[in-house]
Amino acid sequence: MNYKDKRILVTGGAGFIGSEVVSQLIKKNSMVTVLDNFSSGKKQYLKNNKKNLKIIKGNITDEKIVSKAVKDQEYVIHLAALPFIPDSFYYPGDFFNVNTTGSVNLLWKSIQSKTVSRFVHISTSEVYGSAQHVPMDENHPTAPHSTYAVSKLAGDRVAFTLHKENGFPVVIIRPFNSYGPQYTQPYIIPEIMNQLLNGNKELMLGNVDATRDFTYVSDTADAIIRSLDSKKAIGEIINVGSSNEISIRDLAFKISKIAKKKIKIRYDESRERPYDVNRLVCNNSKAQKLLDWKPTVNMDQGLKKLFQWAIKNRITFEAPFKRFYYKNSK
Repeated sequence: MNYKDKRILVTGGAGFIGSEVVSQLIKKNSMVTVLDNFSSGKKQYLKNNKKNLKIIKGNITDEKIVSKAVKDQEYVIHLAALPFIPDSFYYPGDFFNVNTTGSVNLLWKSIQSKTVSRFVHISTSEVYGSAQHVPMDENHPTAPHSTYAVSKLAGDRVAFTLHKENGFPVVIIRPFNSYGPQYTQPYIIPEIMNQLLNGNKELMLGNVDATRDFTYVSDTADAIIRSLDSKKAIGEIINVGSSNEISIRDLAFKISKIAKKKIKIRYDESRERPYDVNRLVCNNSKAQKLLDWKPTVNMDQGLKKLFQWAIKNRITFEAPFKRFYYKNSK
């Protein structure tokens, strides 16, 4: 597909993955509109992307703003969400309002627009729960552990149902854990790096035996953009991950080696997430087949890039379980 002058709406485009999607689309000379309420996304993440970029500040739950945002768009990439799992246990209504009802609103307005020819709905590997078999393909049972994951799965089902009922071209992308510059949440890799940069000789961590599948953010964004073009992807759920598994313990030592610091790990019960997923590892064969995609940045390369960025762009977070990231979303 020639992306030049294509009109593409990216919700959550100032966020971690969204800003990378926007950056790549701008480089392809697309006409990008970002809809973001900047509750977790950051305006500075868009500062180098002023060419061919329009920004609309607002919430996906606001019908008037969404109607304005989707008008005349050819494609929609839907990334906007409340993403931080621990908060979902304390604010379940907000998570369903944004992640489910907001998705319904955006999907329906896109259908009514008569111009949107492809809707890419961004889900999460969290909908699967902990791995029942590995690697985890798209037929893996869904057994979400958190309110966040349930709200995202409900959004998935809405997207798929509206696709079937209206013949509306939808693709559902389920990224596994993404990492890289311009992060907005205190996920495990930023948390480890922050502790190291703060001079900690002991890393305070929760369940270090849990394993994850990490993909560098530029690769995740590339897969999302490729889904705009693949005819075979319509109506499909596609997992996006590296297909490599690493424990949090091994991850911590890998990062400390990059930081050139010797560390010990101390278990901190307060950093355990309730009902956390224990194991995630992606089967990305469907993404390879339908999107002609595979990751290009390995973990050592990605962690080195991220650590250099983290040194220059120190981001501090409040304590876990604080509603810090969407306190201005109302």
